[in-house]
Amino acid sequence: MDTLEGSRASAALIGLFGAAAWQARLAELRQVAGGSERVAKAVAQRHAVEGALERLRRRLPAGPVERAMAPLALDACVAFEALEPEGRARMAAAWAAGLAGDGTLIGLFHMLRIAAQHRKRGFEVEFSGFADGAPFDLLITRGGSSAEIACDVISAEEGRDVHRGAWVRLVDAIDPDLQTWLAQHPGRYLLKLTLNQGLRAEGESLPVLQERVRALLMSRSRADQDQAAILRLDPLTLAAAQAGEAGLLPSLRREFGHEAHLAVMTGSGGVCVLAARAGREDEVAAAIGRRMGAVAPARLTGTRPGILAMLVEDTDALEWRHLRDQLEIEGAARQFLTEPAARHVVAVSCVSRRELFEVAADAGDLRFRNPGHPAAKSADLATAILSSI
Repeated sequence: MDTLEGSRASAALIGLFGAAAWQARLAELRQVAGGSERVAKAVAQRHAVEGALERLRRRLPAGPVERAMAPLALDACVAFEALEPEGRARMAAAWAAGLAGDGTLIGLFHMLRIAAQHRKRGFEVEFSGFADGAPFDLLITRGGSSAEIACDVISAEEGRDVHRGAWVRLVDAIDPDLQTWLAQHPGRYLLKLTLNQGLRAEGESLPVLQERVRALLMSRSRADQDQAAILRLDPLTLAAAQAGEAGLLPSLRREFGHEAHLAVMTGSGGVCVLAARAGREDEVAAAIGRRMGAVAPARLTGTRPGILAMLVEDTDALEWRHLRDQLEIEGAARQFLTEPAARHVVAVSCVSRRELFEVAADAGDLRFRNPGHPAAKSADLATAILSSI
């Protein structure tokens, strides 16, 4: 799809659900981003679908995300026009929910991508959730066989004690204090935070930790420890310490691992690296498994084979690669498929936003078949349910 076609598709989709509401949402996101470049980057990342649609609408240069979203925007318009008034109202409600509060449109576009995948595999696809108010989202049919697909989005934050959104807010809040401190204490430093009770945006943990960091900088001590957190400020002695920020971050990642939360503060007086970890290992794969166990019985009717299509949000390429390469996602999915909650599930698929933003329909999807389901050997459903690895 070329830029002009993508622009028309995006503008048409936005027009279907109200240009005024769209502009109001963009203004709200700009306000949330505030004057902080760090927070603005996090907001733009979280709302990448909305940003891509707006860039398409304005005919700005298209990158990979825009090229992936453009055909899905057209699919959304086609799906909307094919619905009866009640179905259109349900789809409009889904759009509105994605533009409200902490919502995003990624769930809707995940569903559109799953529908596009199955059309390319030769299935007839119905948006049953919108059309009929079904608990599942899609009904796919080929030959004499049908299957229900429930699309769901889970945040990787559900498996972490230290939330990335809260970490960004913390770093942004303590930046002025660190800048002042660096000007008075030139050099290169490492501030290590072990957060035994985690860190979340809600509650008191974030402002309390911010105050503890400020107090540590103002004191002569270079350590602060209690049951909630351990703070330690030391000289930065990594091999890459004399390199620029571009060389420092990879070294830090190798040193602290994929679970660490990292930030580099630079000022006229030097550099301070922040490295935070939770008090225990992340359990992202386990959280995905628990979510499957909740979604399957609630959204699949059991009258047909069921497929769970899971999108895992709030994870970066390094963490996703670790979850894949260490077979953690596979382990969680296959464990779920042995449980009573999976009795109607013939297969599950898992993707991150990286796969969503790929133009290729099947780029990197993980899929696992349930060998115990009666439809596991269905020739009609094979391309939708066969394990990808």
